[in-house]
Amino acid sequence: MTRLLLVRGMLAGIVAGLLVFALARWIGEPQVERAIAFETNMDKAKGEAPEPEIVSRTIQRSLGLLTATVVDGTAMGGIFALVFAFAYGRMHVTSPRTLSILLAGLGFVVFAVVPALKYPASPPSVGNPQTIGMRTAAFFLLLAVSVAAMILAVQVERRFHNRLGVWNAVLLAVVLFIIVMVTVSHFLPEFDEVPAGFPVTLMWKFRVAALEMQMLLWSVLGILFGWLVDRNIAARQLQG
Repeated sequence: MTRLLLVRGMLAGIVAGLLVFALARWIGEPQVERAIAFETNMDKAKGEAPEPEIVSRTIQRSLGLLTATVVDGTAMGGIFALVFAFAYGRMHVTSPRTLSILLAGLGFVVFAVVPALKYPASPPSVGNPQTIGMRTAAFFLLLAVSVAAMILAVQVERRFHNRLGVWNAVLLAVVLFIIVMVTVSHFLPEFDEVPAGFPVTLMWKFRVAALEMQMLLWSVLGILFGWLVDRNIAARQLQG
């Protein structure tokens, strides 16, 4: 059963990756081009030669972007399927479709929304190269805490589900998750490395586009995977 779910998850991830690629080309790449143009103009103003391209922009925004989104979608789809296999039968949700959508919503919050509130995505030319190691470590630490806090919140909801009722148990889990994430985020370092004169609208559009791509990824995973698994379970029940 787990192998079958894994295949379904990776298939849903491939579809999600292809759709994210299309969305990235539409709303993401124009913002990247504007950011690169800003960086080039800054280098010219300083009298510095632009850094040579190791990989051309043509490859980056076509084959490179496609490879990245499909590989990321496939990997996330596989992980999503494994989480679904573990959660199915252990949570108070019996419908495969409902559980899939619920897990996708939680995944969007954990992997996209929470990290973006502290360390939102930044376009090219934003960020000091000397702090990239510290920024990366802080981001992944926040991501790890977000995953752990969500697991803890789910466990709390399960434990108090019968004692407090559905609404109160969910509310308790949400409050616990928020308290943990706000506390941890408070102690993580801040990074204010936006160059002077960088267009505010460009920054906003880039970050909104990054969240929209994550939303699309998790929405497709939740809906498509749930539909595939629901069909498979229904077929098995008919055969049985």
